[in-house]
Amino acid sequence: MTLRPLVLSVALLTALAGCASAPSSADAPASTAAQAPVADKAARLEALYAQYWEETLKLNPIQATFQGDPRYNDQLPDFLSAESRQQAHDFNERWLKTVQDIGPDGLDGQALISYEIFVRNAEQTRESEQFPGWMLPIDQFNNIAGFAAQLGSGTSAQPFKTVKDYDNWLARGARLPVLFDSAIANMREGMQAGVVQPKALMVKVIPQFDALIKDKPEDTLFWGPITNMPKEFSDADKARLTAAYRDMIGQQILPAYRKVRSFIANEYMPKTRATPGMDGLPNGQAWYAFNARNSTTTDKSPEQIHQIGLDEVARIHGEIRKVMQQVGFKGSLQAFFKFMQTDKRFSFKSEDALLAHYRGLEAKIGEKIPEQFSLIPKSPFEIRPVEPFRAKSAAGGQYYPPSEDGSRPGIFYVNTYDLPTRKTWDAEDLYLHEAIPGHHFQIALQQELTNLPAFRRFGGETAFAEGWGLYAESLGKDLGVYTDPYDYFGYLQNELWRAIRLVVDTGLHSKGWSREQVIKYMLDNSAESETQSTAEAERYMAIPGQALAYKIGELKIQELRDRAEQALGDRFDVREFHAEVLKDGAVPLSVLEAKIDRWIAAKKS
Repeated sequence: MTLRPLVLSVALLTALAGCASAPSSADAPASTAAQAPVADKAARLEALYAQYWEETLKLNPIQATFQGDPRYNDQLPDFLSAESRQQAHDFNERWLKTVQDIGPDGLDGQALISYEIFVRNAEQTRESEQFPGWMLPIDQFNNIAGFAAQLGSGTSAQPFKTVKDYDNWLARGARLPVLFDSAIANMREGMQAGVVQPKALMVKVIPQFDALIKDKPEDTLFWGPITNMPKEFSDADKARLTAAYRDMIGQQILPAYRKVRSFIANEYMPKTRATPGMDGLPNGQAWYAFNARNSTTTDKSPEQIHQIGLDEVARIHGEIRKVMQQVGFKGSLQAFFKFMQTDKRFSFKSEDALLAHYRGLEAKIGEKIPEQFSLIPKSPFEIRPVEPFRAKSAAGGQYYPPSEDGSRPGIFYVNTYDLPTRKTWDAEDLYLHEAIPGHHFQIALQQELTNLPAFRRFGGETAFAEGWGLYAESLGKDLGVYTDPYDYFGYLQNELWRAIRLVVDTGLHSKGWSREQVIKYMLDNSAESETQSTAEAERYMAIPGQALAYKIGELKIQELRDRAEQALGDRFDVREFHAEVLKDGAVPLSVLEAKIDRWIAAKKS
């Protein structure tokens, strides 16, 4: 995104992942397999993981839809309700106990990795329950209204190909008012508890609602499926569906949108806080430290991460100065940043020119991929512009994964809003990160690893996924790009940007930095525009800690590559290394390090 999300936004995905209800204890799998032979234990766990995922999809129907599983496309539980939170707690506790009762003794290989990840994720979910994120259901980055509009527009994961598909959305869309009422109720509880959003974020939410609220159903995004209704539908179905959609949008969805918009503007806004960071919330320091650990899959403290960021900023500044010498630029680092921002040679002439440039990169980079990769996804891939209604608050690029059944490709969304701020030198590294060999390779390959339990195929570790995306940017010269020093600067600038994130995210949430201080630090130390710096600062306010994952993950992957090259010498094959990193899906960084060390030892012997 240069938020770069995996499937859904972080807050929404967290909520969805926790809305499963708990089967009764009588239904819980027996734990008598603890003394079973290891092979039987591994098989037992595999069966349990499959059962766990089936229950998860049944009780998290939006997750199933994005996965490409159509069985629950008509359902939308109220995952923001207190009842759902209790169900989520019970579900997590039941499954954690079930798996831990079997235990890890004797497991190895994939069986041990799966056990470790499952238990770690469940324990982190338990730990997260002390922090009332449910009181903060809406911000400019995690806006249920925008998500629902995407889903119901016919351009997202919700299918609109058959009459049943259209009826499915009639049922699901009719549930939106219930969800919105729960969002309002949760925000009211937050107002009482002092757990409210910063005002700077919520002032961005009102225009997002205004862009979606229209006087007539026919003018909304929700009318898209009717406009694009398949010609083969019968006249009777066309008439029935058109009338039903007009009624649902006009009588249910739009009133719900107006209700939430009015609540935010009139009741919530006066209660928002002036403080931008989590340290302005009750127990905010502990909450942020948890987010940092969860995001990076390490035990690093915010203070340690802040210092890593400062060190990396200084190192990358040194590399950029080398580019300045190469191009003969006379002046300071800050003057060079301004030159890169303002010189017209780095601007795209039109949205079409920008999209054409990215599509040209797809062909150019694709020619070199076999030299670096032996493991390549089968899933199709597309480049699309970010939809206008969300472009103003969206980052420069964003990847959405393909569906399991192949009906939806992996999509690299490119933001064309405020075209003068979208620079030619930013294109190559952004493509490498979001598309190929970045997120599309990592996420699509993970979904294609049918030997893995589904919770690993369709789950994710941000530090791994975003660390891989940033590492993929470092492969540009090997993949035939960064031949122009200004384009190589683009790579360094974006590596610098991720280092800056370590400084400003921790500064914002653990050191009392203001929003303006964060923006100034970014502008002083990088070539990002004020538009982008402002959007990024507000992103860190909305999803604290997530931005730490990129650089911490990339540093670990690069460290492991350096270790392998040094240990193996001439026996090091970069294609084998990349396959080894990717072949087990996204894993915590400690698990990644252990498996690469085993691979190095096996290669040496």
